[in-house]
Amino acid sequence: MPEEKTLLIMAAGMGSRYGGMKQIDHVDDEGDKIIDFSIYDAIQAGFDKVVFVIKRENLEIFKREIGDRIESYIRVEYAFQELDNIPEGYFVPEGREKPWGTAHAVLSAKDVVNGPFAVINADDFYGRSAFKMAYDFLAGTSDGHFATVAYELKNTLTENGTVSRGICYVSPDQFLEKVVERTKIRQAGADAEYTDDEGATWNHISGDAATSMNFWCFSSDFIGKIEEHFERFLANDLPKDPMKAECYLPTVVSNLLSEGKCDVKIIRTSEKWHGITYKEDKPALVSAIKAMKENGVYPRVLWNEK
Repeated sequence: MPEEKTLLIMAAGMGSRYGGMKQIDHVDDEGDKIIDFSIYDAIQAGFDKVVFVIKRENLEIFKREIGDRIESYIRVEYAFQELDNIPEGYFVPEGREKPWGTAHAVLSAKDVVNGPFAVINADDFYGRSAFKMAYDFLAGTSDGHFATVAYELKNTLTENGTVSRGICYVSPDQFLEKVVERTKIRQAGADAEYTDDEGATWNHISGDAATSMNFWCFSSDFIGKIEEHFERFLANDLPKDPMKAECYLPTVVSNLLSEGKCDVKIIRTSEKWHGITYKEDKPALVSAIKAMKENGVYPRVLWNEK
């Protein structure tokens, strides 16, 4: 029996810069959220199951607003990202409230993912073709062979502030060499610029740079690999910044690459990213969704009663 292909959606963040739980914010007159379009595209691509990684206290509202609407279309499961879900022998620093990061979010789903899987953010719009390419990759992958859907940096920026992006360094044969998380990137004409020192210095970066939007494709062995790296993070990185340090998914992938334990294919897309990093981003997203529905990319009503 073929292994099921899972879409894992990271939805535990509350959107601190946006100012609310943007995962359930409506983006059209029919009450759809950004996440609905990702799920719709994943179903069209052939995915078998969706797993939502959320905060346990948000389960009921999440089920009501999202999960219950789609469970007749695709199998749904939930995993909970919790601060005290860490290996034995480690402790949560007193006063820490911030989650452990995207790698820990994926690790939180280890009991409900049992085959190759894709990972996305709940609050990003990725585009139809991205899900089809991801599914096709997962259908043929094996242990240690991963992929990332890479966007052009210029297609992922907002006019309303800085964003965090994973910048991909790519080999001539289109495999990932490393990914560097730039936590403050902003538009600069047709290109972009980033800072590592709170704005004292801004560095140029090409608008065509291959960019990870946390759309990853992993073979089924990946979650086991996260566990070892998360322990390293707790032992080595957390003491340097006990309140804010996070274990990023791109960092785990980069570490595995440097250790020769995986390869990562670059799946390039010219799709335009849409999202709501800031409240001011919403009108552009609403307009884009409306245009796509009017042009027949999506039906007016995504989820009809069955």
